[in-house]
Amino acid sequence: MSLSLRDQLLKAGLVNQKQAKQVGKEKQKQQRLVHKGQIELDDSQQRAAQEAMAEKVKRDQELNRQQQEKAEQKARAAQVKQLIEVSRLPKLTTEDYYNFVDDKKVKRISVNTLMRNKLSSGSLAIVHHAGGYEVIPREAALKIQERDPQRIVQLNTQTEEVDADDPYAAYQIPDDLMW
Repeated sequence: MSLSLRDQLLKAGLVNQKQAKQVGKEKQKQQRLVHKGQIELDDSQQRAAQEAMAEKVKRDQELNRQQQEKAEQKARAAQVKQLIEVSRLPKLTTEDYYNFVDDKKVKRISVNTLMRNKLSSGSLAIVHHAGGYEVIPREAALKIQERDPQRIVQLNTQTEEVDADDPYAAYQIPDDLMW
């Protein structure tokens, strides 16, 4: 069985019997005063441990929040990818092109007349996908816009009914010029 610190110090000759008894009496006196409430126990170590624990909990919560945010972002990216792949229209190889602006550059995509009219009216949209562009229906584009607005390259607003008092109603303005 191991000896107490007091016994070890006595055996090593670092303290004598009188000093050991004096320390024991002082310890008992301290415990009595604390028990009666006349003196407060020094709990700075306990307080420091609690503060360290609170800091650790806070740090763990922050790391958990960051991991959860990354997981949600990854899930949104997967949803966007799936929406595009499921709802994209097949690519055409025609000589008719639809021109649009992406990042201050004019890009073009091969379309037919029906697709051109639907892109102009807002029934179809153009999105970024896998380093290229895809044409998708408006409903899918709106869902993608909720999750990742940067993926939408062009989504024209659907035209409302024409104003009856419009003085320029007789003048048709082309919005998709052939270049």
